[in-house]
Amino acid sequence: MGDKGSRVLITGALGQIGSELTPRLRELFGKENVVATDIRQPAVDQDGPFETLDVLKEGDMRRLIKEHEIDTVYHLAAILSATGEQKPDLAWRINIEGLMNVLNAAKDMKLRVFHPSSIAAFGSETPRVLTPQETVLKPRTMYGITKVVGELLGNYYFEKHGVDVRGARLPGIISNVAPPGGGTTDYAVEIFYEAIKRQRYTCFLRDDTVLPMMYMPDCLKAFVNLMDAPLSSLKHHGDYNLAALSFNPRELAAEIKRHIPDFEIEYRPDYRQAIADSWPKSIDDSASREQWGWSPDYDLPAMVEDMIRVLGSRHREGGL
Repeated sequence: MGDKGSRVLITGALGQIGSELTPRLRELFGKENVVATDIRQPAVDQDGPFETLDVLKEGDMRRLIKEHEIDTVYHLAAILSATGEQKPDLAWRINIEGLMNVLNAAKDMKLRVFHPSSIAAFGSETPRVLTPQETVLKPRTMYGITKVVGELLGNYYFEKHGVDVRGARLPGIISNVAPPGGGTTDYAVEIFYEAIKRQRYTCFLRDDTVLPMMYMPDCLKAFVNLMDAPLSSLKHHGDYNLAALSFNPRELAAEIKRHIPDFEIEYRPDYRQAIADSWPKSIDDSASREQWGWSPDYDLPAMVEDMIRVLGSRHREGGL
């Protein structure tokens, strides 16, 4: 096992991944040892320390790291793909300047860093079936550009300054906790809410658009396992390919209909279709499997069954 960080700070902790990673890390390290931060205030009370933080304010970040004696930062604060196309200047500032602030703090304060990349780092020249670990990175979105730069910065800070930076290229993440957050793969989250509440959904992608996906429990497992791995076993740093599921909206809708027979779907592709068309259909994650033992737990039927069970129960209680 690697050296688990005992004092953790999470940026973007109220986002889709952060809202589930925070309680998971509190289970592992103790709730007082995991400081959640975000630019906005939480809607509900936090079961552990919470601080307001704008990642562009480096001084505030360093003050919190020092006050809480942090040794590991999970840097999740980011502008996602669809939102990034509408606000490219903001996406660059948050995704790159925010990361630089974390990396410079890590260099000076001897911190470990987890910073996720994304399949958005790939582009139309990238092989789209079983996308290799080492491949062409020519994204056409600002979000994707920032993810490529982030991977390169992580490698640079490791080689130049010895900062232990780790991360994986995440596929679309499917969650039953946080609402969709502006990503191109978020149809695969929205569809469950609409299926349960209204038994119908209008999809913004074509029915045959295959994209790599992952259920949130597998995403959290990947974060923890990668950070646990001995540094000596890792031949990459912030850019590990990660895979779990690949499916299209038609296949997902058919699986949902097994549980909700009256469910209906229609397709009205919008600007997000072009983004999806530049991304892979499936990922070769053999480097992750070989170097730190990655393997997912959920297939498509198991993911759909669990999503409908959790969201259906919440809806019946009036909380959806």
